[in-house]
Amino acid sequence: MTLHQIELSGVNKYYGAYHALRDIDLKIRKGSFVALVGPSGCGKSTLLRSLAGLESISAGDLVIAGTRMNGVPPRKRDLAMVFQSYALYPHMTVEENLTYSLRMRGVGKEEARRKAEEVATTTGLSALLGRYPRELSGGQRQRVAMSRAIIRNPKAFLFDEPLSNLDAALRVHMRKEIRALHDRLGATSVYVTHDQVEAMTMADHVVVMRQGVIEQQGAPLELYDRPANQFVAGFIGSPAMNFVPAQVGADGRSVVLDLGTPHTVALAKSLEAGRVLIVGIRPEHLQLAGEADAGLRLPVGSVESTGAATYVTTATQPELVVVLNSRVSIRPGETLPLHLDPAHLHLFDRETQIRLA
Repeated sequence: MTLHQIELSGVNKYYGAYHALRDIDLKIRKGSFVALVGPSGCGKSTLLRSLAGLESISAGDLVIAGTRMNGVPPRKRDLAMVFQSYALYPHMTVEENLTYSLRMRGVGKEEARRKAEEVATTTGLSALLGRYPRELSGGQRQRVAMSRAIIRNPKAFLFDEPLSNLDAALRVHMRKEIRALHDRLGATSVYVTHDQVEAMTMADHVVVMRQGVIEQQGAPLELYDRPANQFVAGFIGSPAMNFVPAQVGADGRSVVLDLGTPHTVALAKSLEAGRVLIVGIRPEHLQLAGEADAGLRLPVGSVESTGAATYVTTATQPELVVVLNSRVSIRPGETLPLHLDPAHLHLFDRETQIRLA
């Protein structure tokens, strides 16, 4: 019995001369929740549609549950897709929407109704089975769309930005619901989103894509703690990582940050003296320090407080964003004393943008 429900090996996709997917290798374990994330046009939706059979792959192999699926039509892949548009039939009740696929496959009316009631109990729709989509809220419609996928008991669920049409508070609620549902069903889920916070909070395995290429894949915190390159470092994390041009000092144990004026901070390891770098610093790793402990003293450009945290933007070039998990009485024009643990520096080659080991 294979551990992997979905396997892609050397998958490429062309639209004429446009190379949409480039040598994609991806193994999705049975029962896992995998998020495909990246900016618009990175290829994540094309990859999901290729899994579903809505797009044909140009080269490579796609295996689902141990069976090669190249060229197999969508209806024979036994995958269920949930779209951001819900795609519900407006003239059908919730129950009729849920049972439509079963009825098309010849399942009897009573059996289909019984399965609809079971799924509705799981997803909290029991009281809404007689309603029409127009009578439902956005969150309820999305729940119907998910229930329609669940009732088929597919080999995997494919989610194409399912929460894009919902407001911020409902998005947070629904992503918890989707993850909880995934865990209850023991399902295999592939979830496309442009929102890295969704990816980080929902997935076991995150795949970061750019220009048709997988830049890095792994557990969410692995990508957060050890991004493979500057692109992944800047994409994963909110607020985004700060990047500063820098040069290794003459001693090889320090680095000089170019913030319009030079600022020297310690390194956790020795590097070649004079090497030019890009130093990445996460906003939450710049800690407020006492005057005696401050390794950096930076001018304040702006201050924003959310109550729970204070966001400070420095008046430097480039600007640094600092997240302080406390209320501080500091104003633009003042100097902010900061401590930076060398272990929290991310070092990237300036030319290749690849992380230095």
